[in-house]
Amino acid sequence: MKLNELSDIDGATHSKKRVGRGIGSGKGKTGGRGVKGQKSRSGVAINAFEGGQMPLYRRLPKRGFVNIFAKKYNVVSVGRLQQAVDAKRLDASAPIDVAALVAAGVIRRAKDGVRLLGDGELSAKLNLTVAGASKSAVEKVEKAGGSVTVTAVRKSAETAEA
Repeated sequence: MKLNELSDIDGATHSKKRVGRGIGSGKGKTGGRGVKGQKSRSGVAINAFEGGQMPLYRRLPKRGFVNIFAKKYNVVSVGRLQQAVDAKRLDASAPIDVAALVAAGVIRRAKDGVRLLGDGELSAKLNLTVAGASKSAVEKVEKAGGSVTVTAVRKSAETAEA
């Protein structure tokens, strides 16, 4: 077999529809678009229009809101930190912050900080600086001999001081 003898299997490719090439073709005159009107013209997209009926997005009730000021945190579990330490990508003796986690490949990019959760087990002694941490995560880190420093101030703590 030679390169110039290669060809597709029969039926693998479809021939292009030649639209608007005479009445005899079956796709002549209006080119399969019906007759006149907005939809027969090019560049028309009538999204969500239901023929004058109230569209679905207006029939359904509005619910909730999106808080544009909400912080977006990277969520990391203590088990994931232990995996990185075991794989020798994370140095347990050095202080661990967002930059160290990005460099180790634990998180892809830094958002508004890291939130530490207590899933998994931890045996390495780690000194962490994070934006937030759950109680179970703090307990596990301290049980392993490490420490957790939380940098983000919670709203409830702010109101309690005032």
